[in-house]
Amino acid sequence: MTEQPDAHGHAADEDRATARAREHTAAVEKALGALDLDTKAGLLSGQDMWTLPAVPAIGLRSLVVSDGPIGVRGRQWSAEDPSVALPGPTALAATWDPELARRAGHLLAQEARRKGVHVLLAPTVNLHRSPLGGRHFECYSEDPLLTGAIGAGYVRGVQQGGVGTTVKHFVGNDAETDRLTVDNRIAPRPLRELYLAPFEHIVENAHPWGIMTAYNQVNGSTMTEHRYLVREVLRGEWGFDGWNVSDWTAARHTVRALRGGLDTAMPGPRTVFGAPLAAAVRAGEVAESEVDEAVRRVLLLAARTGCLEGVPAAVAPEDVPEGIDGRAVAREVARRAFVLLRNEPVGGGRAGGERSGDERPAGEGRALPVDAATVRQVAVIGAAARDARVLGGGSATVFPEQIVSPLEGLRAALPDDVEVTFAVGADPRTRTPHARAGFTLRARYLTEGGQLLAETPQFDGRVLVMGRYPEGVTQHTLHAVELTGTFTPQITGRHVLAVSGTGDLRLTIDGDVRFDDRCTPDGSDPFEAFLHPAERRVEAVLTAGEQVDVTLRFVPAALGLGADMDALSFALGHAEPQLDPDAEMVEAVRAAAAADVAIVVVATTEEVESEGFDRSDLRLPGRQDELVTRVAAANPHTVVIVNSGSPVELPWREQVPAVLLSWFPGQEAGAALADVLLGAHEPGGRLPTTWPARLEDAPVTRVTPDDGTLPYSEGLFIGYRAWQRSGTDPAYAFGHGLGYTDWEYESLDTTPDSVRVRLRNTGRRAGRETVQIYLVPTAPAGDEAPERPARWLAGFAVVEAAPGESAEAEIPLPDRAFEIWDETAGGRRRVKGDYTVEASHSIDDCRLTAQVSVR
Repeated sequence: MTEQPDAHGHAADEDRATARAREHTAAVEKALGALDLDTKAGLLSGQDMWTLPAVPAIGLRSLVVSDGPIGVRGRQWSAEDPSVALPGPTALAATWDPELARRAGHLLAQEARRKGVHVLLAPTVNLHRSPLGGRHFECYSEDPLLTGAIGAGYVRGVQQGGVGTTVKHFVGNDAETDRLTVDNRIAPRPLRELYLAPFEHIVENAHPWGIMTAYNQVNGSTMTEHRYLVREVLRGEWGFDGWNVSDWTAARHTVRALRGGLDTAMPGPRTVFGAPLAAAVRAGEVAESEVDEAVRRVLLLAARTGCLEGVPAAVAPEDVPEGIDGRAVAREVARRAFVLLRNEPVGGGRAGGERSGDERPAGEGRALPVDAATVRQVAVIGAAARDARVLGGGSATVFPEQIVSPLEGLRAALPDDVEVTFAVGADPRTRTPHARAGFTLRARYLTEGGQLLAETPQFDGRVLVMGRYPEGVTQHTLHAVELTGTFTPQITGRHVLAVSGTGDLRLTIDGDVRFDDRCTPDGSDPFEAFLHPAERRVEAVLTAGEQVDVTLRFVPAALGLGADMDALSFALGHAEPQLDPDAEMVEAVRAAAAADVAIVVVATTEEVESEGFDRSDLRLPGRQDELVTRVAAANPHTVVIVNSGSPVELPWREQVPAVLLSWFPGQEAGAALADVLLGAHEPGGRLPTTWPARLEDAPVTRVTPDDGTLPYSEGLFIGYRAWQRSGTDPAYAFGHGLGYTDWEYESLDTTPDSVRVRLRNTGRRAGRETVQIYLVPTAPAGDEAPERPARWLAGFAVVEAAPGESAEAEIPLPDRAFEIWDETAGGRRRVKGDYTVEASHSIDDCRLTAQVSVR
């Protein structure tokens, strides 16, 4: 349990906050009174991709915003300024620990301050409506309470660091297909109880300084113009007093956006606000007082973040958390997020299910943890074991200074006398990975005459800039970029080198031109063409240990994403010599058969799981399913690591004794994985979303609109709510996750306001348990009962205990847990009656029950 300040401390904090709020209000009004119409209208339009305008006359500095779900990119989306990369949002939610989310927020605020960023464009709290949602990995959970609690922890942590947040994407941005235009038709009750609920929870409990409105429409109105949801619900009912910014390019109409409650249209400088807004005021289409409302909120954001002179920021410098070790936090979050789906005895165990009939304590005689003292050879298998996928694609991308792969992490952690072998087995990637191992690279920005404008180091072979070129580079002066450096091969043979980018590309190796041609996009989607340009491949016979010079010269077909948006994207890829696919598979099986333990890492790729498109299926790409089946047949002690941000089918799951879900585990992936596999720490995660055995079993799979409209016809029944209604068993239920010790739930005491659960660690090692509380309506009183799920999550808490010790969790039961949205009554209604309170390890593993009556 977290340490709480005493009542006197709370009162003092509230007094300081109230006084600070009064100062902010006075400063905002003073600044507003000094502005003319054109300046006010300009303040509501972005200055460029990532900044808002400054007004020195009133002491207003330019605010800098940055994407930041798992790391802070800063103004330059490039490797020039590396970022700490935390595990993905689904991983953070899998910890079920809002306090850990708060600590992660402290780190991100520290990163933001280091990079001169005032506001993070995060967290994403849309729901896992369907497992096919392409941005599933960037959202937290299928459950609104868990999503809201983790999101609130994140927001509190970031803002305690003096940096603002913008909770997104408000609302209904739950899939990627036609996301710019789709009209999601959501009935009032599911809209309130599911999709709006995480936003409401965060506004009420964490007081975010910003909200980002989505591209999509909801019930006929685009969200940047949705007066009812923004003005009446968000601002009116919930009392949100912060800044409302559009998703990038989402604002489309000057008057409707302003009257809909939008404060800032991004990116700038050419948007529907600015000069068009001033003209609309002069034409009598909107009143200047309406502009003033939005300007007040921009100025309030500036005051809170310390960008308005003469008024202190919302958080005093002495109260800002400092000195946080980013690598340590990334490692802790990763291992706390890993979900142990299955852990059976090696060579035994049941053919199905996850609760073994074997009575041995958890971890004893089972596949995990691996006892490093008893093994002499470990086979690590899978392309993702060497080239870890540590973060999701799209706008969540950052460039970490280093990445610890699973292979590197295990080699570093295992004793020197343990041999670690590696085999690819089956590479699922259809694109060549970015050049990294053995390469030392830098990017040189050149004029048409060859003059050097800037030079920046490169983390890998991907050159990606979005928002601002390096210092000294402009669209007017830039002609070409050279990615240049050296490569020292580790293997002799035929290496594959790939070039990608829209424009002219020339690759030279030791002065020999190996590729020289113009590359054009394969498709019509500009976002996809920018992030994933078509690639061309060449081969080069190289000798291990012999360094070669490498240069890729790129002359872009067009500079930027429009006249005001600096952007650049091209890449050099590299793949070592490989056997043919069948031979790779045979070598992996041979390595597994010779080892004491086989660790197979399977993964999704950016081609099947990324921003900008929805998934077409839940299968692991390539021949990875075959790889696991063949390795398991060769070695009974096979452990499978699933490296994906969202559910995948695992048809072989009952053929292996252990399955561990690593999500997108961040830059310390391999170090955290070694911690868990070798037993230094137990895996702490629980599933934040249900994992189907097959896509066809999933209750909600429609993500493609028909004639621009997508009806949420399932109503209240998404996630576990829908699974329990369907009667079909998933592969792994909501809340599932195993540890390395056992817990006995001893007692459950309950009132209509809270529950107290006492449990004991009956295993032989210290451990952590996530206590989950579900409500089951049993006998509603009075009128006919409304339609409700069979059960729903009402609260949770994480406890720790040493072997033999007990722990106690006290979990509030908020009024909201017993309420529904009643459209006929125009608000929430408490549903009276009798309820069963379940204290559970997961939604399908209830340990204790009690009854409570609500009158």
